[in-house]
Parts: sequence; C-alpha cells; structure tokens
Amino acid sequence: MIALPPELLSQLSDALWQAFVVFLRVSALVSLQPAFGERSIPTRIKLGISVAFTLVVLPAIPPVRFNPELWTMIRLVASEVLIGLVLGIGLRLFVLALQTAGSIAAQSTSLSQLLGGAAADPVPAMGYLLTLAGLTLAVTMGLHVRAAQLLIQSYTLFPAGLSPDAPDLSRWGVQQVARSFELAFALATPFVIASLIYNLALGVINRAMPQLMVAFVGAPAITFAGLFLLFAGTPLILSVWSDALIAFFTNPFGARP
Repeated sequence: MIALPPELLSQLSDALWQAFVVFLRVSALVSLQPAFGERSIPTRIKLGISVAFTLVVLPAIPPVRFNPELWTMIRLVASEVLIGLVLGIGLRLFVLALQTAGSIAAQSTSLSQLLGGAAADPVPAMGYLLTLAGLTLAVTMGLHVRAAQLLIQSYTLFPAGLSPDAPDLSRWGVQQVARSFELAFALATPFVIASLIYNLALGVINRAMPQLMVAFVGAPAITFAGLFLLFAGTPLILSVWSDALIAFFTNPFGARP
C-alpha cells in the first residue's frame, strides 16, 4: 500500500473542506433555483448540478479557514445553508410572480379551469404556460452562468461563516415578497383591464336589453380576448420579467424587480 506524504494529505483535506463549505451554499441555492430546482427534476440531477456549480465557484473564492471546534463548524454549516436558501428564495419568487400573474389573468378572462392540472403545482393553464416560457427564456439567456456569478458575488457580500443580520434579512424578505406580488400584478394588468372593460360593457348591454342572455354572448368574447392577449402580450410580459430577473442577479440585495 502506497503511503501518501503528510503534506499531500494536508492539502487534500484542505481542498475537500473548501469544497464541502462551497457545496453547502450551492446545494441550498440549487434546490430552489428556477429550472434546475423544479420538483420535476430528479434528485440525482440536482446533486450533479450542485457538484458542477461547486467546481465552478470553488476556484473563484478566497480560501476558508478551518476551525475544528464543534460549535464553529455548526455555525458555519448553518450560515452557509441559510445564505444559499435566501438567494434561492429570492430567485424562486420570480417563478411565483409568473404563476401569480397567470392565475390573475386566468381568473380575469374565465380561463382558470383550462388544463388546470397540467403542472406539478395547481396553477391555471396561463400560469403554467407563462412559467414554462419564462424558465425556457431564463435558461437560454444563460441562467447557469448568472447563477454562478451570483454565488461568487455572494462570497463578497457574505464571506463563509458570516451570516446576515436577522433584522436586515427579515426586511429584505418582506420587500422581495411585496415586489414579487407587485411584479405579478404588473404583468397581469392587460388581462385585468380587458376584464374590466368586458364587465362594464356587459352591464350596459344587460341594462339596455334585459331580455338578451348577454352571458352566453359575452363568454366567447372574453375567452377569445384572453387568448389573444396571451398570444400578443407574452413577449412583452417575458421581457419585463427577464429584465427584473437580470436586475436581481446584478444586485440581489438592492435591485428593485
């Protein structure tokens, strides 16, 4: 049996320790990251993606000092997982914004029950289509590259072992949730306006001709209008959404989606 020199064993243990620390933050982010962290993705694929991101991020960050004390190691593991989850939740809120926008649009245009069970999450067809299109657009725009840059940048903001302050983290979380709903309502605005105009016109016609079954006449109109708005407005919706996502990648703790 070949005995390895003590210097080589020391370097190997330090390298494995560095990789383990980076893997904690990376795996937490990948578990919630759009496209790569979806529930339809097998766990083994997520593990392979986490290992690949670890190999990319590891050479670009400063070395982490090893401290064998138990409490220090527990604090390090908890802080790394927490930072990865925070970044992952920030990215996951953009997917929830698309799903919420699709739900609002479907409810406004009476299309909420069309293919409602096609996705893993119980979202209407519009939400499913917008989410699928948004994830596809994000991947084609280099989601993996931007995620690696975000991870490397996170070590500048939060070095290994340094966890964010609880008040700042809670304030940031509330702002991100509020901005996610703000983005969702902004994306669904054309459908809400169309629904408002439709209901106002329907009320005027019903007052003018009470004997006419306006609901049977107006239902195909609002359905066609909803499908037309989905066809014509999806490029603009995805453009606004992708700009907000890129802004988050650029400055995750200060960008406004």
